[in-house]
Amino acid sequence: MSASSPTVAVPLFRGRIGDDPRSGYYAAPHRYRLHLSPTCPHCLQIAVTHGLLGLGDVLPVTLLPAVPDAPDGGHRALRPLYEASAHLHPGPALAPVLHDNWTGTVVSTHAPDIVRDLARRFGGHGSCLLPRDADEAYAAVERLCEQGVNATAQRAGLHGGDRAERDTALATLLRALDVLELRLASQEYVLGDELTLADVWLWVTLVQLDTVHRHHLDASAVHRITEHPRLWAYARRLTAHPAFGPHLDLDGIARRHHAHCRGTEAAGAAVPIMDWQAYAGRRAPEPTRRSV
Repeated sequence: MSASSPTVAVPLFRGRIGDDPRSGYYAAPHRYRLHLSPTCPHCLQIAVTHGLLGLGDVLPVTLLPAVPDAPDGGHRALRPLYEASAHLHPGPALAPVLHDNWTGTVVSTHAPDIVRDLARRFGGHGSCLLPRDADEAYAAVERLCEQGVNATAQRAGLHGGDRAERDTALATLLRALDVLELRLASQEYVLGDELTLADVWLWVTLVQLDTVHRHHLDASAVHRITEHPRLWAYARRLTAHPAFGPHLDLDGIARRHHAHCRGTEAAGAAVPIMDWQAYAGRRAPEPTRRSV
């Protein structure tokens, strides 16, 4: 585990929202509530998906503090929800939480399931963010972001370890960014010409890469990361989208990172890749359609 990241607990609650009332949990207006701290990357992904789907009037959101406020690293406000759902819950009460108002219990704390269920079960209220034929492609982008970018960026920023291992991790990270750069050379979004959940996942990954992982990389590594112009132009364009940029709490992300971080800050901390705040309030331009 990277010294720059808090311990990630195995989700206790893995309920799913079905499309059949007999399944127990099914999509119904105002039945559920999301509890999110958008400084957490998983919560940020859910918040952006919620905004893209236009679910504000159907599925309300409670925003939690940027930095968890309980001594065990959880959120005090979530403790009653956890204890109502699991007697004597032993661990921290972590976000995200999808809560069922009808039964008073937590449905899920597993972000990937929550995102998919929002897109599939509530998706009729907005864009089709997860087409039926896109599951495999979406999963591939998910793996590329988690294993090719997030995990390798953490390993590349571990100081005091083996230099060769850090160099190998950086090379793997740069190859993953090369793959993404190549994809965006011929299409507007990571899976084609329509925005999908894969773009949400990638955008959150790029936010983390610049606002968290960069602080533990040397300046040379950060400059090599910046050498993907299409990828960072794509990040700027999405940040200007009204469902993306407004959820960014850059100060909160910094405070959350420093509250958990046990790593050593490196020279890359002084080399920001992108001015996220400058684009968060802009209106995104219409995508340029390429001729075939």
